[in-house]
Amino acid sequence: MIRKVAVIMGSDSDWPVVKGACAQLKALDIPFEAHILSAHRTPAEAAEFAKNARANGFGVILCAAGMAAHLAGAFAANTTLPVIGIPMKGGAMDGLDALLATVQMPSGIPVATVALNGAKNAAWLAAEILALGDEALAAKLDAERAAMARQIAAKEEKLQKEIEEL
Repeated sequence: MIRKVAVIMGSDSDWPVVKGACAQLKALDIPFEAHILSAHRTPAEAAEFAKNARANGFGVILCAAGMAAHLAGAFAANTTLPVIGIPMKGGAMDGLDALLATVQMPSGIPVATVALNGAKNAAWLAAEILALGDEALAAKLDAERAAMARQIAAKEEKLQKEIEEL
């Protein structure tokens, strides 16, 4: 059985971006749960969720947060499951503070980090991690990559035809 992905937001304002991760996980038939938990406003609940995540069937945790962006680090401090941080754009530094806060974890408490608002790539990375122990999911990811390559090849063919017509 495939393990679930936890999709955690520090605020409901993150949902417009984070729903892209949920949609991608759903498209790959990966079970997930999405929750709003804050490293600062609900620290006990966030820690409890992280501490029990493995026992509750999760295999990877995605954490989206902006500004101080402590959510991914707080989760990583309380679990040895892979944590993927999604730094969110916004605030005075338009997300640079969130990006730096997410990647600057202390030794031994790693957080994988995607681009600002990179929720869809966080879902893809979670899928790749889960596929290490799931051949069916690995085959599905291989098929998705092949489909992407075909799309680019078709666009290249169209471009070359347009160039010929100049």
